Amino acid sequence: MVFNKRSKLHKLILAAALITGFSASALSAAQEQVEVTADNFFADEIKQISVLTGNVRIKKGAYDTLNSDKVTIYFDAKRQPTKYVATGNANFKILLNQKHYDGRGGVLTYDPTIEAYTLENNAYLHEAETKKEVYGDKIIVNRQKGTYEVKSGGGEKKPVRLIFQVEDQNK
Repeated sequence: MVFNKRSKLHKLILAAALITGFSASALSAAQEQVEVTADNFFADEIKQISVLTGNVRIKKGAYDTLNSDKVTIYFDAKRQPTKYVATGNANFKILLNQKHYDGRGGVLTYDPTIEAYTLENNAYLHEAETKKEVYGDKIIVNRQKGTYEVKSGGGEKKPVRLIFQVEDQNK
């Protein structure tokens, strides 16, 4: 199934676009295409959720992309999206402060009110330009603040791990 701007599910597309960190006003101003594809779509008006399953791909413009097996979108009483949860092979790529990032985790949650992504369960984030890599139990990327935070559960869980290149000043 492919949904585009002319479809009856235009509101779903705008809501799904938020998972990659875009507001409806930004979409209107930039006029970039948002494409949502999935094998299946389900909406429950009483529970105020929409569920996309099977090869879910949400793409905005030339770069920002989310892929997963399932995306659940939660809405408030005014039909505004309040939370997105991607599960099963959840991965994404975004542009943050003019740097390209890709990440993955068992669960990816996006909160549109604060523009924050939370990656959990074997979380990984990679900055393409510097080749920085971070691993942890939980990684929080705050698009509004331009920050990311990596947490470890401690105890039996693996510690936070950072990998980056250092230029030798003596050469």
